[in-house]
Amino acid sequence: MDKEKLKELAQNKRFISGIYNYCDRWCERCPQTSRCLNYAMAEEEFADPKTQDIHNEAFWIKLSETFSATLDLVKEMAASEGIDLDALDPGEFVEESRAFQEAAKNHRISRAARAYADMAENWFEGARAFFGGGEETDPSFRSIPGNGEKPEKNGFEEALEVVQWYQHQIYVKLARAISGQMEEETEIDDEPAQYAKDSDGSAKVALISIDRSIAAWGIIGRRFPTFRSHDVPAILTHLERLRRSVEKTFPDARGFLRPGFDRIDLNG
Repeated sequence: MDKEKLKELAQNKRFISGIYNYCDRWCERCPQTSRCLNYAMAEEEFADPKTQDIHNEAFWIKLSETFSATLDLVKEMAASEGIDLDALDPGEFVEESRAFQEAAKNHRISRAARAYADMAENWFEGARAFFGGGEETDPSFRSIPGNGEKPEKNGFEEALEVVQWYQHQIYVKLARAISGQMEEETEIDDEPAQYAKDSDGSAKVALISIDRSIAAWGIIGRRFPTFRSHDVPAILTHLERLRRSVEKTFPDARGFLRPGFDRIDLNG
């Protein structure tokens, strides 16, 4: 995609500005793909199956072309605003950003999110070993990678898919929220109530992911109450503690209005 095509897409009024900043990246289940610039760019650039395969040279060529076009557009936009990109010294910014990211990575909430991902992974590994192979294999567990063809999905399989989708994303979104909160605390002088913070947006996506994961684990636990019966309650307890900790650290996150997804209740 060249710079002009990218500019044409970016100026299209059907797209909701910033909608992709606060989504869960589950495009196949998203009702707003027609309003998302990122989705449109991906459809435009990666329509050829070869460009969707990370192991294919075509993928990296197309990615490089998209990067170059985007960089050209950024330079043009900066020039129109009178900003000299070459005069900027990114060293200090990069170092500060790296410090925030490292601190966020070691934050207690981030550690708890990584611990949850490990707990979920251990459960799935045990499920594969317990249900995998032979005629006694429960067909529901075929949706777990490595266990054969996947039949038509049922509620249990949907729950497995939900857990696996959000398993690692919870950590990613929380680390971004924590890092963003640290940066905001050094930059914002306004009262918090007057400022819609990006960190709250990321935290809200994480909270939604946690909510959906808790519901999915509830289905899994009811489906197989005796299989590793001590694990699912432990996972649910861990997620509930994580949810409460996130809500305490980001008290305004639930009220954050995500472009394209959340609406103001005028009757409330």
